[in-house]
Amino acid sequence: MTTTDQARPELQKAIQEFVDSGLAAGVQLRVNDEQGEWVGSAGVRELGQTAKPPTNGLFRIGSTSKTFTATLVLQLVAEGTVGLDSPVDDHLPEFGLDRRITVRMLLQHTSGVFNFTGEYYPDGTFAPGIPGLGKEWVVDNQFHTYQPEELVRLALSKPARFEPGTGWSYSNTNYVLARLLVEKVTGRAYAEEMQDRILRPLGLSGTVVPDASPEIPEPHAHGYYRYQDADQWKTVDTTRFNPSWISAAGDMISTTEDLHTFFSALNSGRLLPAPLLAEMRKPDPTIGYGLGVFVESTEGGGTLLHHNGNFWGWAALMYSTPDGSKTLTASVTTGEAELDLVAMSETFEKVKQQLVKAVFRDEQTG
Repeated sequence: MTTTDQARPELQKAIQEFVDSGLAAGVQLRVNDEQGEWVGSAGVRELGQTAKPPTNGLFRIGSTSKTFTATLVLQLVAEGTVGLDSPVDDHLPEFGLDRRITVRMLLQHTSGVFNFTGEYYPDGTFAPGIPGLGKEWVVDNQFHTYQPEELVRLALSKPARFEPGTGWSYSNTNYVLARLLVEKVTGRAYAEEMQDRILRPLGLSGTVVPDASPEIPEPHAHGYYRYQDADQWKTVDTTRFNPSWISAAGDMISTTEDLHTFFSALNSGRLLPAPLLAEMRKPDPTIGYGLGVFVESTEGGGTLLHHNGNFWGWAALMYSTPDGSKTLTASVTTGEAELDLVAMSETFEKVKQQLVKAVFRDEQTG
């Protein structure tokens, strides 16, 4: 059953916190648990308007795409098409990858390969990758088309972060390589494989692999990006942009309903055999990242599985209990917040945790 926002006031309050914090222009939330299904929204669909975001709206899910990509690769592992611990170079020799880099390392971010969107180092320095910030992105690259091979070659022209398998570092390059791996071993486009193996079987009609298309189907809210141009701050609508710059590491579009259906199916064992689902949930000790999913221990001794995503103007939340019986899926579109990046990150984390605790309170308290 679907309940109304009046029936679960704590959930409506939690998403209103995003808007009241100044972080979000709009939020849509879907919760599926023992009380049924609850959907609600807060804020506005578009700046300057009064209409709330549609609760069935499509949105850009950013790095939540990685869980889809990892699942697709693991299905190929289940079929014996690729080996989880075999060298990626066996299938993609054209890149001259370190032979020690395995398929598992791509999915777990332990390959050491440079992140083509830029690297933040422990000492605070930043090594830039492709243009993805400020005026440089908005003016010159918002609608530029990149080929996945181009992104990989840029990354490989930079020094590796560490020897393969000796550390952990979040790198979008890993998942572009995973896309190319899928295409090489199947002989078909990544989007076609995703459609045939995951989207169509689960009936995910609101989920799109856009490739280089800047369009997003209706209905949808609008996302906005605030950046500094010389001494002037500007806010631009980032609803339309070419997502080829991030490729399979974060280009997908979906809905809260489709994310719920996908993550519940994955965690209940409908998409992967039990041994590979167990491999997916083995967390790296550095950060608790499995194969395309974060594995978080709760205060009550339980486990939450999640993978959130973001891009300038958009954020997605996707959480589940290990059996898939309780899920939280949400979209957050940003507006004209005047917070700096550090303050924005800290505020977002605080408000997000309040929302997660409101939904998974039993898991948190034990």
